[in-house]
Amino acid sequence: MRAAMTDAPLATLRDDPWALLCEMERRALARAAASESPDESREWVGIGFRLGSERFVAPRDEVREIVVCPAALARVPGARPWVAGIASLRGQLLTVIDLKSFLGGGATRPGRDTRVVVLNHRDLPSGLLVDEVYGFRRFADAERSAAPPEGELRCRRYLAGAFGNGDDAWPVFSLQTLAESPSFLRAASDD
Repeated sequence: MRAAMTDAPLATLRDDPWALLCEMERRALARAAASESPDESREWVGIGFRLGSERFVAPRDEVREIVVCPAALARVPGARPWVAGIASLRGQLLTVIDLKSFLGGGATRPGRDTRVVVLNHRDLPSGLLVDEVYGFRRFADAERSAAPPEGELRCRRYLAGAFGNGDDAWPVFSLQTLAESPSFLRAASDD
């Protein structure tokens, strides 16, 4: 016969492994429920990156991966100047866009910290050339503000609020909004 579940010491259940496991689970669930308060904020996770002197964070689920900038990119004849080129990434062709140039901030100079942020977009195999990637950034949902701070780059239409405040603000850059904007999809030069 199984021992009754009580708040008695677990040692009293040592002869009944099933009852011991059930009691341990019951206590763990009770402790977890007691530690969570209904107003406890959830965590938002994104990928931090830099364009020039400005920092941004992109939603984690909008980024497939981060790769080192390829040493050589194949130029695309007839493309706009912000199309940095085409790269082969594990046998797949990837269009690399110079995000800072697209936003009117001048061309990105490839360097030691330059990375390509590959979009997690089913229909658009492309990556964004950025000056630096900071890795994961975590924020409490309560830290989010609806209005992003003013910046030098013309990217306000791609921003979805910000985390933090003042000099420590991280504007949220929506890669999904960028990937679906007509100006981003119009990569062919008008010449």
